[in-house]
Amino acid sequence: MKITFNGDPAELEATPPTVGEELPKFKVFDNQNQKVKRADLVGQPLLISVVPDINTSVCSTQTHKFNQQADHYPHATFVTISNNTVAEQEGWCAAEGVAHLQLLSDEELSFGYATGLYLPTVGLLARSIFVVDEAGVITYSEIVPEATHEPNYVAALEALEKLTDRVDA
Repeated sequence: MKITFNGDPAELEATPPTVGEELPKFKVFDNQNQKVKRADLVGQPLLISVVPDINTSVCSTQTHKFNQQADHYPHATFVTISNNTVAEQEGWCAAEGVAHLQLLSDEELSFGYATGLYLPTVGLLARSIFVVDEAGVITYSEIVPEATHEPNYVAALEALEKLTDRVDA
């Protein structure tokens, strides 16, 4: 799959998983540099926000928007994944006051390779959103065609709402 990054063509490492498929296995690292695996994240509705570089304006905006929504979904987990280092993510969280979602580091690119979202020519992950049900099945997916643009927040949150309605019922 091809996307653009600042208008230049960029090809994904592989074909990303789609709606109806299980989220692949991966490992990332939390702010304590502890390993977090796919299995640690599933079990309740999950929104994964993938950003190329947390220290850029669009990535910062995307992370803030989901951070602001996290309190409205007490039965869901919100995470942002980038291939920034744990220290870079920790510094960003401290400076920006983000506390309602987890930033997870894919510095080793386990997530990027497992999901096919790594952009080898750019060295970053493709901007994307996944909503995953409690069993680990993807119910919503968006890979933003131009990596410097924002995702469709409304569609992602509507997909999450459908899952949390099931949990609340």
